[in-house]
Amino acid sequence: MSDWIRLQQALPSQSADLGPLQLAWLGDAVWELHQRLRHCRRPGRSADLHRAVVSEVRADAQALALERLQPLLTELECDLVRRGRNRAGKGPRGGDPAAYGKATGFETMVGWLFLHNPARLAQLLDRLEETESALS
Repeated sequence: MSDWIRLQQALPSQSADLGPLQLAWLGDAVWELHQRLRHCRRPGRSADLHRAVVSEVRADAQALALERLQPLLTELECDLVRRGRNRAGKGPRGGDPAAYGKATGFETMVGWLFLHNPARLAQLLDRLEETESALS
């Protein structure tokens, strides 16, 4: 399901000056689009599809995705996660600040990989789907 990412071209170094929060903002959009594409092929009402996607893009779900990927991450990817986590803030009221920080780190990594190494991002997203299938 990550073929759409594999087709992307890495962008020139002009995107290198984006900070962790800008990368997280982009990564959030990439992650949500990935989830929407995964779910749109399933039969169901749009409200049900929306709820399914929302459950995947919540901070706690992103934090769990990061934990499943952690053993596979390179030093650079771990550094991106750390930079994003350190800039995260407290998150929404009533939410878990630790999960919000992990989610922001995850989004930062996703945003950077989308711009600089789409093939690696597709590889990690495929791995998430494999581990999700094994958990089901």
